[in-house]
Amino acid sequence: MAKQKFYVVWNGRKKGVFTSWDTCKKQISNFEGAQYKSFVSKEAAENAFKENYRDYVGKDTKTIQLSAEELKKIGKPLLDSIAVDAACAGNPGKMEYRGVDTKTKRQLFIQGPFEQGTNNIGEFLALVHGLGYLKQKNSELPIYSDSKIAISWVKKGQCRTNLQITSENKPLFDFVKRAEKWLKDNTYTTKILKWETKAWGEIPADFGRK
Repeated sequence: MAKQKFYVVWNGRKKGVFTSWDTCKKQISNFEGAQYKSFVSKEAAENAFKENYRDYVGKDTKTIQLSAEELKKIGKPLLDSIAVDAACAGNPGKMEYRGVDTKTKRQLFIQGPFEQGTNNIGEFLALVHGLGYLKQKNSELPIYSDSKIAISWVKKGQCRTNLQITSENKPLFDFVKRAEKWLKDNTYTTKILKWETKAWGEIPADFGRK
């Protein structure tokens, strides 16, 4: 069953918060200068209607489409931590990854670009690199990733990609083998945490290329 949506019309035949697209469409169809947006919670829609439409133009509304109760349940990120992320131009394509200080976004490490990689491989390598970095620093900081797949691969100690090895991406797979060996040979107490993008926005290590 599709989740209930709520539609805010700031400028239309009738203004307000509507509970169906058909009703909303009647207010904005062929209406010059129509201003509207959908939300997944009534509370978020009602709050948005009280504000100005221009505050929402081009804005990623994922963080505001959660109710206050949902946001409270998720909580806030631990700023005393590091965050990792990867970026890939194509699938497969040129891939790189990095780690940053969550609070300041200061870059701590970066690798790549690697030829013919994938985002999942990059996220996996970023996490392992981050674990190694923290262990070397004798740091007890937790590490954030927004990739459930990468987190599961790290916990299993193996990069479970279906990508085939080629002459172009062999250097990348050499990195993968080194990462898997590190996981096999090392123990760590670092907490690996999931970055809640819907509540907190993009992870601080994001390359900003979306």
